[in-house]
Amino acid sequence: MSVDVSKIFGKIEEVSSFPDYKVKIVDSFADLHVEKVSSFADAPGKWEMVSSFPDFKIQFVDSFPDFTIKYVSSFPGPQ
Repeated sequence: MSVDVSKIFGKIEEVSSFPDYKVKIVDSFADLHVEKVSSFADAPGKWEMVSSFPDFKIQFVDSFPDFTIKYVSSFPGPQ
């Protein structure tokens, strides 16, 4: 994997074009476990979904992702 997923956290905007990363949501063997938070997205795997001024822009795809994620309610971070 060429992406350091431990650095992808903070304010995340979902876009349909020109993303920083293409991401696939999976049920198992994810590169990154993601916890959606409403504030303090200050650790790996903590994403605060925003519509403006994102730290990263993400496009959700079904094939050829840069990395994969799984949504969790606890213990987010690289796997």
